[in-house]
Amino acid sequence: MAECTCLFDYFKGYKVHLISKADEPAENLDEAIWVHLVPDGESPMICGNCGQPVEKVHEVYERWIADLPLFHFRTKLLVQRRRLACPRCGPSIERLEWLDRYSRVTKRLADAVGMACDILPVKHVAAMFDLNWKTVKAIDKRCLKSKNLGMNLDDVRVLAMDEFAIQKGHRYATVIIEPTTSRVLWVGRGRSRESIRPFFEQLTLEQRNRIEAVAMDMTAAYKLEVERYCPRAHVVYDLFHVIAKYGREVIDRVRVDEANRLRDDKQARKLVKGSRWLLLRNRDNIKRESDISRLDDLLAANQSLFTVYVLKDDLKQLWRSRSPLSALWQWKQWAKRALESGIAPLIKFVERLKDYVPGIIAHAKYQLHTSVLEGINNTIKVIKRMAYGYRDDEYFFLKIMNAFPGIGR
Repeated sequence: MAECTCLFDYFKGYKVHLISKADEPAENLDEAIWVHLVPDGESPMICGNCGQPVEKVHEVYERWIADLPLFHFRTKLLVQRRRLACPRCGPSIERLEWLDRYSRVTKRLADAVGMACDILPVKHVAAMFDLNWKTVKAIDKRCLKSKNLGMNLDDVRVLAMDEFAIQKGHRYATVIIEPTTSRVLWVGRGRSRESIRPFFEQLTLEQRNRIEAVAMDMTAAYKLEVERYCPRAHVVYDLFHVIAKYGREVIDRVRVDEANRLRDDKQARKLVKGSRWLLLRNRDNIKRESDISRLDDLLAANQSLFTVYVLKDDLKQLWRSRSPLSALWQWKQWAKRALESGIAPLIKFVERLKDYVPGIIAHAKYQLHTSVLEGINNTIKVIKRMAYGYRDDEYFFLKIMNAFPGIGR
């Protein structure tokens, strides 16, 4: 077996004393080999604490270390580890290039595990390398942390933030991204002001002042926290969330009121009650001719539904404007028509929306939206399903950040 020692040049400072398939501490000896490594006696000994050369050895002990498979064999290393008598630090373990201080796997095996975990569940990677799943998770978590250390936020000018369901029972987390590159900057449990505050607190004063705009839904907590930490940033409200709010508070309410009014006309009542998705969908997205005909008949027969349906499409035009003055004028015209309609849910919606108008108009200058976040949320669901859910929030959030390092990064 001496001719094979060239395969073990990776272990700097150590030499192969023995290669064997016997006495290996594994259940299936036919599929594993073990390698006995001893110090070569020539390489300098380096203190693991201070990084300085040391001449004396305090003690020697043996430790089993897992390494990359050799051909089709699982490989275990029996390594003679030295605790050095450092005159500066006292007894300290020797520093090795190929093995972390207290690790039971080599650095190259840890790198391979980390790469495999990017595409496979932890359980599968553990089976692939014959490691405990807790060991694989710890390795992957350590690799993910090293990738995210020292993230540079100096070039961030715009942000987008949204929530996603993390568990059943209305438990949510917040994700913050750089929308221009789709880079996930931060993930945290909760959607309150206190929950997202750690992200802003980690920013320097200069980084906060560089933030020009933040796209978000109509959650008050997000807006208040942005105004507190990034006073120069413009809040930009997303079209999808405003129109969704319009659908819930106006179209649904008017549809229910009209259905109740038509209580004596069962056929008309059934048509109105079953029209929810037709009224909420964009007309261009309705493919079947029969559905289009149903929608046309419904709008022709009911003036209130026709009014709120048309005003829904007109409200979307605010997000197509590229001039803040033009967007403000469009809003005033739209609000005037809505108030003159006499439809109670619509009038109430206009009154509630007045506080959000600056954030809607800001879209004319900053064409930001949270649609990128909706795609990210779908990928988050896939990551969660691959692991059948995560109990470790930190690990889960690191997996999300690793999945979205940003375009061109």
